[in-house]
Amino acid sequence: MSPCVPEAPFPHLNRAQIIDLMMLVIDVTKGMQTQSAECLVIGQIACQKLIVVLNKIDLLAEGKRQTAIDRMTRKMQKTLENTKFRDAPIIPVAAKPGGPEAPETEAPQGISELIELLKSQISIPTRDPSGPFLMSVDHCFSIKGQGTVMTGTILSGSINLGDNVEIPALKVVKKVKSMQMFHTPVTSAMQGDRLGICVTQFDPKLLERGLVCAPESLHTIHAAIISVEKISYFRGPLQTKAKFHITVGHETVMGRLLFFSPAPDSFDREPMLDSFDFSREYLFQEQYLCKDSMPAVVDSDEVDKQTGQATEGCCPRQQWALVEFEKPITCPQLSLVIGSRLDADIHANACRLAFHGLLLHGLEDKGYAENILPTLKVYKLKHKHGLVERAMDDYSVIGRSLFKKETNIQLFVGLKVHLSTGEQGVIDSAFGQSGKFKVYIPGGLSPESKKILPTAIKKRGRAGHGEAAKQEEGPERTEPAQHVGLSLSFKRYVFDTHKRMVQSP
Repeated sequence: MSPCVPEAPFPHLNRAQIIDLMMLVIDVTKGMQTQSAECLVIGQIACQKLIVVLNKIDLLAEGKRQTAIDRMTRKMQKTLENTKFRDAPIIPVAAKPGGPEAPETEAPQGISELIELLKSQISIPTRDPSGPFLMSVDHCFSIKGQGTVMTGTILSGSINLGDNVEIPALKVVKKVKSMQMFHTPVTSAMQGDRLGICVTQFDPKLLERGLVCAPESLHTIHAAIISVEKISYFRGPLQTKAKFHITVGHETVMGRLLFFSPAPDSFDREPMLDSFDFSREYLFQEQYLCKDSMPAVVDSDEVDKQTGQATEGCCPRQQWALVEFEKPITCPQLSLVIGSRLDADIHANACRLAFHGLLLHGLEDKGYAENILPTLKVYKLKHKHGLVERAMDDYSVIGRSLFKKETNIQLFVGLKVHLSTGEQGVIDSAFGQSGKFKVYIPGGLSPESKKILPTAIKKRGRAGHGEAAKQEEGPERTEPAQHVGLSLSFKRYVFDTHKRMVQSP
């Protein structure tokens, strides 16, 4: 059974592209809690400015209040020192002295100072009215005699009175009857504005929260290719085939991931931040690559399992994942994506947020696995190692220990192999039933290799007691003076339905 998915656990994520300043409110009597720390992580991803508010200072003993405030201020400064917010202002307040049940006569403490601080930190932002209209709706209700009102924040574009808007999750288009901003009627609004839109003949129960957009500007997707950056506070690896809670805008759904990186010779390539190139080849990864997740390969049998792992602490500058959603989602391209483990204990001292990135390419086709994924050239780099048992003649050798007894060697016929003595050969056929095979050497064995490798010598038949002499099957051989290795390398594309093995020319 899938873990329970909380509804809209991070409702502010869909407004990430228009967050100008974040206010982190901390209970001064408790300090940083798990959710406070997670909000700080999201702040580092989504905005550039932060104010820390130490609330409930009225609960501190009056004689020790300033000492306690100073102590918590130092703790918060220590928390922030390794973040982009290391110099963020910290201010103490009591927003509601005495708690929610206290009489209204109790005056707030520090609020006027907080307002002045906000004024000093905020500048008038630049907004862009171009592009398709997109609005994040956080409240939907009906007004008798007027219609249904959807309130929210415009994420992109602009809107005018009389325009048509679509509720993409419901595939419903409605005409804007009226609009208000802070109880004032308006005829137009643009990115960053808080807005109420009134439409008619729409049941508000159908949309508690979600997106409203220009007609046909958003699409529903079943999977997506995203850029991935691991959140350093998350403990444990990000593994292929693992499931995470994927939050995109107002929606949080379960998703299964497959990680991949550039080819090893492109690890240092300049990252492509806002697009994905289907024409390039990518290397499959068992898990997201980072310095603390790269075990050394000490056994040749483990090579296939750890294919593509960065060596000597080298990590690619950019990594991606294919996310397959358990249910379709509707969202714009380049949306902020956050992966988390929301089923973890919120009271545990551990970050539940695992990674973040951008949605680079959505897969709208329900049959994407058959119709689209084969065009995604993600490959596993396979390496197999065996030994040359003996030479048959100057142009062929018998190999062993490269395949298991039950392997269908016919599938590997025609693939190139390399001898540790320098020759290149081609797998020609199976040899017997024990996993051995014949290798043809187009350029012939070198004189040095001939000296090392034993050659086949037919055994003579021997007569038993009264039995007819029989010739034993197989050639007699002596052990080579030194072992000659065989290596086979090839690519296998993850989404190739034919499972072909491909080698470089």
